[in-house]
This record gives sequence, structure tokens and C-alpha cells, in this order.
Amino acid sequence: MAEVSELLNAVYRGDQSRVDELLGADLELDVFEAAALGRGERVRELLDREPTLARAVSPDGFTALHLAAFFSHDLDSARQLVVAGADPGVPAQNAMAVTPLGSAVARGAHAVAVLLLDAGADVGRAQHGGYTPLHSAGANGDAELVELLLARGADPAAPAEDGRTPAAMARERGHPQV
Repeated sequence: MAEVSELLNAVYRGDQSRVDELLGADLELDVFEAAALGRGERVRELLDREPTLARAVSPDGFTALHLAAFFSHDLDSARQLVVAGADPGVPAQNAMAVTPLGSAVARGAHAVAVLLLDAGADVGRAQHGGYTPLHSAGANGDAELVELLLARGADPAAPAEDGRTPAAMARERGHPQV
């Protein structure tokens, strides 16, 4: 993985004590860190100074919108990024090729998923392995997101590269009701 800040690395690892320790050092958060931590005011401040940050890519290939959707579920940060020009459908520039919508769905960030869909995210855009957001919602047993994605046009028969459909993945993960 390309090198990211120590703080972002701690967020990725889920090391809250290290995150707290680093934040206690009064760091000046960059847009990626602020988005991942759900610091909407800091995201706004940075975008006001430099609007192009909305489309900036971190050293490991994610935009701030990917990070807000996956780590913080912060609707305020995500909305600010979209309004400033962040692409809700851009795949990560790494092997995962996940979109911000895929990130939101993977973590069950319902409000962020709605925002991204309303902003034009492609409901059927697949990431590495051919997995769509619907595959992820089904595998997680998230009936509400499954319904949302289907209502927005997700293809329930779309196979991943390994041939599994969203319903097959849901059954394999113990969620036959989805």
C-alpha cells in the first residue's frame, strides 16, 4: 500500500487509541484525514481554500469522498465534497477500484448512499472482482440498502467475476431473507 499519514493509517487499522493520541498532538488535518474522521468543519475549511481537493486522490488511491463514505459515514463531509465537485462514481485508483457508493454500502452508511445515488453514482458500477454495491449489501444482510439499490435500478442477476449473484452471496453469508 502506498504511504499515507500516520493518522490515516491508524484510522485504517481501527486503532482508536492511536487516533486519539495523534489528535491530541493538535495535528492540522488534511482533507483525507478530516473526511475519514467525519470532521465536516475542517473539510469545509479546506474546500473553501482549495476546491480542487474535492477530486484529489490520496497516496493509496482513494478520494476524500471514499474515506468519508467508508470510515466516518459523515453526511456533512460527503455532501460538502459532492457540492464542491467530488465525483460520486469515481473508482479508487488502486486494485480495489471501489467507488464511493461501494464504500458507503460496504459500511452500511445509508444516508451517504442516498446522497451519492442522488448525485448520480452508478448503482451497478462493479469494483475489483465484479462485485457491485448490491453484492455488498446482500452479503452484509442489509435489507434496507438492498431495497434502495433495487429501487434505483441495481441488477439482481448481475454476476461477479466468480459467477455469484447478489442473492447467492447473501445466502452464503447467512442472509437468505435478503
